[in-house]
Amino acid sequence: MFSDSIEKVTGYSPGEIKQFPELLNKIIVKDDLQKVKRQFNEFVKDQSINSLKLIYRILRKDKVIIWVQENITVKRDEDGEIKIFNGVVTNISDLKSEMQSLEKSLEKFQRLNETKDNFISMLSHDLRAPFTSILGFAEILINEPNLSDSERVEYLNYINDSSQHQLQLINYLLDWSRLQTGRLKVEPIRLHAQTMVYNCVSSLTGNAIRKNIEIKVTVKSSLYIHADERLLMQVITNLLSNAIKFSREHETVEISADVFNNGMAEFIVKDEGIGISEENKNKLFRIEKVFSTEGTKGEKGTGLGLSLVKEIVEKHNGSIWLYSKFGEGSEFHFTIPCSQNIILIVENNPLNRMKYEDLIQQSCTSYKIITVENGFEAMEIIIDNFPSLIITGQDLPLMNGLQLIESIRKVDTNFNIQILSIVPKISQEIIKSYKIFGVDEVFQNPVNSQAFSDKIQKILK
Repeated sequence: MFSDSIEKVTGYSPGEIKQFPELLNKIIVKDDLQKVKRQFNEFVKDQSINSLKLIYRILRKDKVIIWVQENITVKRDEDGEIKIFNGVVTNISDLKSEMQSLEKSLEKFQRLNETKDNFISMLSHDLRAPFTSILGFAEILINEPNLSDSERVEYLNYINDSSQHQLQLINYLLDWSRLQTGRLKVEPIRLHAQTMVYNCVSSLTGNAIRKNIEIKVTVKSSLYIHADERLLMQVITNLLSNAIKFSREHETVEISADVFNNGMAEFIVKDEGIGISEENKNKLFRIEKVFSTEGTKGEKGTGLGLSLVKEIVEKHNGSIWLYSKFGEGSEFHFTIPCSQNIILIVENNPLNRMKYEDLIQQSCTSYKIITVENGFEAMEIIIDNFPSLIITGQDLPLMNGLQLIESIRKVDTNFNIQILSIVPKISQEIIKSYKIFGVDEVFQNPVNSQAFSDKIQKILK
């Protein structure tokens, strides 16, 4: 006998199931059927057992596969033969899904634990090694009073180099650990890509000069990205430092950036150096396989830099990859979200605002246009969004156009924001006062539509 509740589980009515040649066996998934039959036959034969739990999959009437649990209880006679048979079938698909998810999580944590053990083992060696050099040379300096000045300087340089290496390793470890545990928050803001790259190049100028290496930068001034400034500088500096490290004297390192796709910017760091073998490519970016080789002039590395780079890029929802051929150089590519390009119009006359907006939309369809009526509203937008271009009138309420531009440059100290000013009447004195604050062009109102559009296109190309 089957109760009406069987239909809730299987989709079949009791009458339909009774018509099946093998009853419920008819709808058990084939891969599970043999196991179910074997367990059931063993249960029937074993007279000492009066209950059985079976877990298997069935194909419901609506062709959906679900997991069920069948709890069977029996009453046997004195000879052990089954006289009364009861079975309850329950849909356990949700529970099974949770269990499978937990099993996958357990496997993941087991792999992570193995990775951690391997990492700690290798790291303990890397943390100890520099101290051998530091302590050894320090002992010589303490116990050898007759050392020459040149020898003392040489040994002190060894100690300094080992200490710097150790400090870099520890800093990488701390940042990697904080990113893993969420204690180091990624705080993205709108950043001017070109300025960021030049700042990174500037910090490595000494390294490049020592090897007579030229660093070429190709980054459009109109490119803005949405990233954590400190963390992204670590990424760019690390990749540039590696490019210099593995380049030969008088070679060239290139860094470029441009819009990639789907709102992402792509950065490329390219060198002509010694390249990476196929075997070693598989060791990069992996924290469990700390991997480091000396540069072309014996420069040391921690082996953790690229693991941290990958972690930072992925925390920004970007990707990183490389192309390299042993002996012929390397290219490292990574993507970072672009920051939406914004044009800010500051004008209290609504007719002028509409005119400027229409002219911009005709030639700059990919830019978001924001309009405000006064300088205080403009400054709120600028602090949060950092526009690519600001178009401002002169006769504004609360603060005039020149006062607004002076306030803008206190925030934008590197003059990254392009500014066009529109004044009631142009004079050399007015042009000079605006040029002091890096204004690209001063137009007289009413503006010449063609000249105005051409200038905007030239600035934003």
